Amino acid sequence: MAKKRVQKPTKQKPSAQRKVSPVRTDSRLAERLRYFEDRREQMVETVRQLVEIESPSDDKKAVDQIAALLAGRFERLGGHSKFHRTQNFGDHLQVDFAGKRGGKPILLLGHYDTVYPIGTLKTMPCRIADGRIWGPGTLDMKSGIAMMLHAIEGLRAWHEDTMPRPVTVLLVSDEEVGSDTSRHVTESLAKRSEAVLVLEPSYGLRGVVKTARKGVAEYSFKVTGIAAHSGLDFEKGESAVIELARQIPVISKLTELKRGLTVNVGLIQGGTRTNVIPAEATASIDVRIVALKDAAGIDKKLRALKPFNRKCKIEVKGGLNRPPMERNAGVVSLYKRAVEIASQLGWKLEEAAVGGGSDGNFTAGLNIPTLDGLGGVGEGAHAVNESILLSELPRRAALLARLLETL
Repeated sequence: MAKKRVQKPTKQKPSAQRKVSPVRTDSRLAERLRYFEDRREQMVETVRQLVEIESPSDDKKAVDQIAALLAGRFERLGGHSKFHRTQNFGDHLQVDFAGKRGGKPILLLGHYDTVYPIGTLKTMPCRIADGRIWGPGTLDMKSGIAMMLHAIEGLRAWHEDTMPRPVTVLLVSDEEVGSDTSRHVTESLAKRSEAVLVLEPSYGLRGVVKTARKGVAEYSFKVTGIAAHSGLDFEKGESAVIELARQIPVISKLTELKRGLTVNVGLIQGGTRTNVIPAEATASIDVRIVALKDAAGIDKKLRALKPFNRKCKIEVKGGLNRPPMERNAGVVSLYKRAVEIASQLGWKLEEAAVGGGSDGNFTAGLNIPTLDGLGGVGEGAHAVNESILLSELPRRAALLARLLETL
């Protein structure tokens, strides 16, 4: 996802959710951390292997390749793999693990698609240097997938080759392009789950988890005018480009920073030739909201805009793509559990609200307790400096494993 902006979390009134019981101090936790520290090189190798299988969202063959590899890895750990087939995107991978005790599973959520086209590795190779592993997708979010694999492997080793509780893994192929084909799968599995742990990257080099995310709405704003020859019949034309240019400042003023509501006209197109009065112009609009209640209001304002030139017409399409992940009681309960475990592991786990969305928005929007940003610690997502800190891999895996043991 795009670079994210930290924002003070919006506190909500506690919703009716089953709270998680307090963590009991476990003297074995230090031993569990050492287990992952001893296997750090194996974790690094897993990340490297995944990064070196390029998997851009728009290349089904490439994405299906990494999906097949991961299905095999999870099955060797005792999971039952199932593919949710898609035609134009890679298949989505679901892996179910039975547990010693019954009840609803914990859903581990992530994606294996990246924003990088095939061939990126030639100019941005996967490499280890300066205490980091660098390369496309290291942070967002192949390191998170590696943590899933190794946390599950550790749990099975500690619990007589089984899992302490049921766990479902869902890795989707289209998160970076809106999750249109996977959303129904994500929401269906979330409804059957006790809680959702999202292995998207943490925020910043301090490894902050995400307890709130903005919702995302996308709109297409189209203006239709009247074409005419710019030399012979100039006065007969009605420029859609001029109309759109007058509308853009009006649209931009719908931003309300104090409410955390932003409206960005990010892409404009119009016209056919310089000697033709343009009959059509379009703008793509990105809207971010902190609270779900703001979605209807901004939608109404955009659709109520009227043309300055009455001979032009306006058409607005689109709407909310991802609901906001609001910091409700279920989110806070999971965060407090994670804070207690991190404290026992020797560090302070902080939280943040961010502007970017993830598939965790969908699960939180269903009122399922969700904690996001449990994945890799690093920087440069979607950029040439994308990398993760090697030193953080063991304790993030230990945190994930302990969450699965105690939830």
